Amino acid sequence: MKKSSSILTVRIHGDLDESISDICKTRGLKKAVVVREYLEKAKFFLIDHNSIKSKNENNLILLKRTYFRNLLEKIDEINQIELGTELAQFINDLARLEGKIDDIQYKIDICEEYGMFPKFIDKENYILFSKKFGPQKFVEAFVWILITKGDKGDFDKQFIKDDLLDSSKLNKRYEEIIQPIKRDSSYFAFEYAKIL
Repeated sequence: MKKSSSILTVRIHGDLDESISDICKTRGLKKAVVVREYLEKAKFFLIDHNSIKSKNENNLILLKRTYFRNLLEKIDEINQIELGTELAQFINDLARLEGKIDDIQYKIDICEEYGMFPKFIDKENYILFSKKFGPQKFVEAFVWILITKGDKGDFDKQFIKDDLLDSSKLNKRYEEIIQPIKRDSSYFAFEYAKIL
């Protein structure tokens, strides 16, 4: 079914027109496509005079992905788990506002739009989470809360590397609950994180 569309006429200043033209040349796209892409961002962002806000009006900040990852790698695994949990709860809150808390595709789209990681679902419907997104424990906690919505409890803070190395019983429990699987060496994947 074809979506309905409407025509929007907007006057812009010359410098903005030049910026859009530069983007068109760089990306090899027509101006209408570039403008449409920016307007599509309104599904995920609110623009305020002094900031960018999420749909629930939290102020946002733009960071280089490598800088964000470097910050995460400098903190211990317990704090990585806590930050991964908080970030996933934020995404879940945004999805809940739209009535899409159970829509994993929508939540992955938000993550991509916010620049966290590119949406990548393999041929067997596993969601692959780029290792460039963050360190392992951060990503594991993020994915756990994003997918389970916290319905299966918090990510267990005992699942840190040192504790897992010291206890085969804990390691077995980790494998049963978190279900890490190897799909590609550049990505994290989990048995429960699939598009059904």
